[in-house]
Amino acid sequence: MDNVLAVDIALCIIAAWMVAVFFYMARLPVLLAYLVAGLAIGPHGFGWITNVHDIQTISEIGLALLLFMVGLEIDLKKMLSAGRVITLTAFTQIAGGVLIGWLVFYFFGPAHTGLGALYLAVAAAMSSTVIIVKLLYDQRELETLAGRVTLGVLVLQDVATILFLALQPNLKNPALLPLLEAIGSVLLLLSVAFLASRLVLPAIFKLIARLPELVLVGALAWCFAMAGLASWLKLSSAIGALVAGVMISTFPYTLDIVARVTSLRDFFVTLFFVSLGMAIPLPTWMGIVWMLMFCLVLIFTRCVTVFPLLHSLGQGYRVSLLATVNLCQLSELSLVLLALGHQSGDVSDQTMGMTALAFAVLAVASTYAILENSLILRFFTPRLNRLGFHDLDHTAFFVRPDQPGRRICLLGFSWTASSLLAEIQRQKAALLPEIMVVDFNPVVYQRLRQMGVNATYGDISQRDVLHHAGVTHAEIIICSLPNTILKGANNYKMLRQLREINPEAVIIVHAELLSDIPALYDAGASYITAPRLLEADDLLNAIEAAENKLLAEKRTSQTSLLTDRVEVIP
Repeated sequence: MDNVLAVDIALCIIAAWMVAVFFYMARLPVLLAYLVAGLAIGPHGFGWITNVHDIQTISEIGLALLLFMVGLEIDLKKMLSAGRVITLTAFTQIAGGVLIGWLVFYFFGPAHTGLGALYLAVAAAMSSTVIIVKLLYDQRELETLAGRVTLGVLVLQDVATILFLALQPNLKNPALLPLLEAIGSVLLLLSVAFLASRLVLPAIFKLIARLPELVLVGALAWCFAMAGLASWLKLSSAIGALVAGVMISTFPYTLDIVARVTSLRDFFVTLFFVSLGMAIPLPTWMGIVWMLMFCLVLIFTRCVTVFPLLHSLGQGYRVSLLATVNLCQLSELSLVLLALGHQSGDVSDQTMGMTALAFAVLAVASTYAILENSLILRFFTPRLNRLGFHDLDHTAFFVRPDQPGRRICLLGFSWTASSLLAEIQRQKAALLPEIMVVDFNPVVYQRLRQMGVNATYGDISQRDVLHHAGVTHAEIIICSLPNTILKGANNYKMLRQLREINPEAVIIVHAELLSDIPALYDAGASYITAPRLLEADDLLNAIEAAENKLLAEKRTSQTSLLTDRVEVIP
């Protein structure tokens, strides 16, 4: 029996690895690869593994570790300080998504019971934190306004997931007394976890901090102790692991715990998603129809709950549309919720298969949608304008064509432009009235206006925006954004467009690759900044200062430069 289990685990890991390598080369989500691997080797595929019970039992360890890691990465301070825009958007999206989803799935969908429809509706209301955050991070969009709104909504979705996991064991018999008992159990679990994390664990972890292996074992012991306590209280063990992670997320040892648990988690999580794949039946024509309906409902709920609310809160159609596109994804935790419902008999095999297939389809579609969001924005911009949606207050934000342009124009406003503006304020304040900033970040726009700096809201890759902002009359034009931040454009294309509309201006652009510099000069650049060269020179000066025992003086000089320095983007 032990040999059979070892062989089954080996088959799972090997199949997951082989399919994941192929998916990685195709730039597809790795989680999807695990589901496909499970489907291929499971009883509905080649049938190499027929008894999936043992694999599922072991994979529950992966579920606990997954939720423990999610808890470790939840920042309670950010959750508690979530702004009005994020809070209202998240509440509307979750509540509206669950309500619309339940009505559709109960009356028209595959769920034959109200409880089954509720599981589907809650699952459809949640978006994938793992996939979305990874994509936004790779695209350098996590710190944009749309990225921050997306991340805030995802965090509050995680909170809603915690609440649903707490109530899940009592959903089948939702009487008042069991419900009160469930709430009491949750409060008891949270109280024990909070008191232990404040009064007991800090001293223990401080004692063993010099032994990293004991820190790891202690973190795992805490995780499974809370999972066991939750199970004893007749709650889901998954919520215990999640609460365990949240309670120690502020410990100074968290980063080390995350780094050490990650490899262990990845092994068991792989088994978990492979076991989910084994439960997926081969798709039938009807299953594909249900899957498409599920995907359409999910996308529809995002469009009607996220976009209109963000736009009505003054975020403009750009931020509203990008946040909507970012959230059009099914969460991997949704599969966890449905798996728990399947274990309790509330979710059918057909529903599990349909949602797993929907997860795969949406994972691929939303990945390409986020990667190509600039094309989506360009497609919908004229159509939204015709429908009466405008990007913030377009009548007030854009400079009118009959107004004189400014002598110096900063296209795009990131850290480099923020530091440049601070230097101008410090050394040549007389230049400020002659500067115009063009950027589509409304927060930057408001701060610049408060500082008395001329600003225009708009996409610098659009020719009409450049004309309205007065770029055609500028004497000096600076674009300090790297190609990775310029969406739907690059410095070469920007330079050619700028040279067409203003042949006489001094144009300064950014180059990430040194090999790009000759082509940019040939295209008409007056000067090209290569920050890597300046950084290298600064590092060389630091080395020389260290060798001459002058590094303290250099650091003092840097500190004095930063004293009382106020930048738009700190």
